Amino acid sequence: MKIENHIQDILQLYEFGMNIGRTLDYKKSCDSFLKLLLKRKNLNAAYVLEHNNAFIKSTYSIPLGKDINIPLTAKIKHRLNEIKSSVLLNNTAVFSEIITIPMKKGSVAIFNLQNNSFLVLYTNKNNLSAKDLSKLKPIIDKFSVNLEACRTFEKQEKLLKDLQRQNQELNDYAQLISHDLKSPIQSIEALTTWVLEDHKEVLNTDGKENLKLIKENVEKIDTLVKGILAYSTIDKTEEKNQNVNLNVLIEDIIEKIDTPKKINLSVPKNLPNLRGNQSRLKLLFFHLLQNAIQFNTKETIKIAIGFTENDTFWQFYVKDNGNGIEERFFDKIFVAFQKLEDNYKATGIGLSIVKKIIEIYSGEIWVESIVAKGTTFHFKLKK
Repeated sequence: MKIENHIQDILQLYEFGMNIGRTLDYKKSCDSFLKLLLKRKNLNAAYVLEHNNAFIKSTYSIPLGKDINIPLTAKIKHRLNEIKSSVLLNNTAVFSEIITIPMKKGSVAIFNLQNNSFLVLYTNKNNLSAKDLSKLKPIIDKFSVNLEACRTFEKQEKLLKDLQRQNQELNDYAQLISHDLKSPIQSIEALTTWVLEDHKEVLNTDGKENLKLIKENVEKIDTLVKGILAYSTIDKTEEKNQNVNLNVLIEDIIEKIDTPKKINLSVPKNLPNLRGNQSRLKLLFFHLLQNAIQFNTKETIKIAIGFTENDTFWQFYVKDNGNGIEERFFDKIFVAFQKLEDNYKATGIGLSIVKKIIEIYSGEIWVESIVAKGTTFHFKLKK
């Protein structure tokens, strides 16, 4: 008979253990374990209690709806601090000031779950013993670890939701500002153009230079606003994926990039067709090519585009003979609004848009560069 009881205890503990850690949802985790524990041990109530310096409250309770949220008195705090591992109280009146159900007889088992939290089990039949607490202790410790994992997961989920909300608010704000600034920017640019054309005969050299400076600064603001809008909406594009011919796309980009210098562009004729969003892919190559042109003081700008194929991704490179980048700035260049040169036409946002697009396609980007000799951007795009 003793062997049978021992086997039954082992099987019961195994059953308890198998019902812990199935989920990282706090309530579901408590449901899975504590309801089974009360049923198998013929207990009447269970509470998970947590306390801070002011209050003690239940984060889970059976019977449901019998939640606890009371001031943490010095007396209660002292009693809880005395529980290092577990304790069995046969005098239920000792704990009746906390528990919300009538406790006229029976016993209370309290387990210290660490981090100022406790598990309270109540029975009105006196069917708990110190030996039961000893057997349950390893299972309760596992339950404690699971609860801590649930708390951590909930905090991460909350932080993620807060971050998503803040990102959405920032995107909405960026779009609002971009939209509201368009009209006054266009008006200032038009007015300065009219003044220069209509009053050029009465304007002295300083006046004309000042108006040109105004126009340049307005263009700078306009470029920046467009950059902010592009960055904030790049992952919101709803255009459907399609087969994109990269050779046609790059040829179209080069035709539209305005530069007074000669460009020697080397592009293989067999660039792959990519399945993706054409607007994003166009922005990706546009900013890489514009970066190669804009930050290049050589008489002839040389740009080479190449690729290799892998089973799961395409790997590309865009190489130029431009000004180059110091290694200590390799990470900084992909951060929005970070500029290495004081060029009013540059927004400091182009490469951050590139990185954002590549991440949308589960890829990565990295840079190799030698100052005064040139830069190569390598990136992968998942097939």
